[in-house]
Amino acid sequence: MPYGTSGGEPASTRSRRHIFGDDAEQYDTARPGYPPQLTQDVLDFASLAAAEAALEVGAGTGKATLPFARSGVAVTCVEPDVRMARVLRRRCAELPRVTIEVADFEAWRPARRYGLLYCAQAWHWVDPAVRWARARAALSPGGAIALFWNHWTLDSGELAERLTAAHTRRGIEVPADTLLDPRPRPAHRGPEARQWRDMTAASFVDPTHRLYTSVHQRSTSALLDLLTSFGGYRAIPPRPRERLFDEVARIVNEEHGGRAQVKVLTSLFLGRRDAGPGRSELRLPDLRRQP
Repeated sequence: MPYGTSGGEPASTRSRRHIFGDDAEQYDTARPGYPPQLTQDVLDFASLAAAEAALEVGAGTGKATLPFARSGVAVTCVEPDVRMARVLRRRCAELPRVTIEVADFEAWRPARRYGLLYCAQAWHWVDPAVRWARARAALSPGGAIALFWNHWTLDSGELAERLTAAHTRRGIEVPADTLLDPRPRPAHRGPEARQWRDMTAASFVDPTHRLYTSVHQRSTSALLDLLTSFGGYRAIPPRPRERLFDEVARIVNEEHGGRAQVKVLTSLFLGRRDAGPGRSELRLPDLRRQP
């Protein structure tokens, strides 16, 4: 059977959302950040008052934390993986207005309301049965929500074909949502996107979808680091993954001069908690009680 996202060490034996903490430093080095314009657009949409703070769900190692915190906003970060949180604390050591909570967002009890909740590259890991109600409970009436993801592709279609063929020769499926995944990303936009539909179904208003494009030059080693940072590649057993990466490195070095151009499409969904209680409301007193 080919190795894929369900092969090797199965995700069922441990939470997929904690797999990135296996090498948090490598993840932090490999993953690109987010466009500066996105941060500004989120803050403009949120229009935070002077006393209002932001809540970040699934902060990871701080790729999105730093630009928001450096803008002067107080940020509370909720991160479930202690290893990722360790890197996050180090990166935010000089930012006294950043508070870090090591907890699952589904179980975390906010002590206050926030004017902005944002989540970078992690909302799909939060339990869909409760995530929108938890977001409503954490936000002030009229508070903003911002959900965003980076989507990667190789600029060279010929290189993408060569690397995909290398996977086939090794009996390894291209992991979903990685830079060789041939499916369009984002596949749907605006009102056709699942995030938009889920947001409006949860009584969030003023939905908005924005896209940002950036280009990153990667050396062979940096490209392999990016691949390694994806959960789908981490799920492949070490020896087959090592052989695959050796072939990827050979192709990039010998046929493309040791460089690859990675295009990043960043997708941002914005919305606002309505001013009324709404049917999905979870009252803060209930959230504060320990189970």
